[in-house]
Amino acid sequence: MLSRTAENLYWLGRYVERAESTARLIEMGRRMVMLPSAIDNDEWRSVIQASGKLDLDGPDDKLTERDAVRILLLDNDNPSSIRACLTNARANGRAIRTALTQDMWEALNDGWRRLEDTNEATACRDLPQILDWVKRRTSALRGAAETGMLRNDGFDFFRLGGYAERADIMLRLLDVKYYVLLPETEVVGGGRDHHQWTSVLYANSAARAYHHLYGGDYSPWKISDFLILNQDFPRSLAFSYGRIGEHLDRLARRYGTRHECHSIANEIIGRLDDLGIGEIFQLGLHEFTQDCLAQNVRLSNEIGRAYYF
Repeated sequence: MLSRTAENLYWLGRYVERAESTARLIEMGRRMVMLPSAIDNDEWRSVIQASGKLDLDGPDDKLTERDAVRILLLDNDNPSSIRACLTNARANGRAIRTALTQDMWEALNDGWRRLEDTNEATACRDLPQILDWVKRRTSALRGAAETGMLRNDGFDFFRLGGYAERADIMLRLLDVKYYVLLPETEVVGGGRDHHQWTSVLYANSAARAYHHLYGGDYSPWKISDFLILNQDFPRSLAFSYGRIGEHLDRLARRYGTRHECHSIANEIIGRLDDLGIGEIFQLGLHEFTQDCLAQNVRLSNEIGRAYYF
């Protein structure tokens, strides 16, 4: 496969996953600001920062849902905004049209202009419907790939991008919850704390799966264990890195060589296998997520270096 094609497929997977993840971030923010105690807390700033957007207004300028819609949904200059992600995903898909199935192209192309002429007022009014539409579109594209794409190196690069992005957003969600939203220790374990942790579950469509395993025990330790170390939940950190390892192993067998990215992936997978949630909290959840985010960036860079993009 041409390195340019591999790069387009990898970033197509990343942008599609990022669009959905940003929609989930916005949904999490909307749940968090429903709490009466949120009136005195700048929840939207924390949610926007979780997306990687750090160049915000001064800390004394409280951000609103309208600001979040402008920055996370509509801002073409923000590479994590949904509009920018869908535009970039389509550009990458168009460049490799023949590498996609017909169903993939239709899922990517259908309604992609919907956000072009949407202004802030309209987006705020129709926000739940728009977020649902984003999740349906991205799910349709992944479903089309799963059911129609040859299991060749193109599929591996596409899914590598998606899982790398999924791991990244899971780490950001956990970090914004534990470190940014709750610096005041006296509220840990209280009603606001409980609501915010369950908001993280809902943002990942994880509430029912979590309840199946843990019942009504919504302690931070068990929720973190589920979202970080559970091998069966498809949005957990361990699951994402497990799939990254599998796709990299397939590429290694296909091309007959292994690279630094394979070693990094195996190192992360081994670390997650060895760590318990108690050790993670003892180390510090913020420190753990920041270290993993740095490793994720390193892994992505090494994948590009190994396959020349």
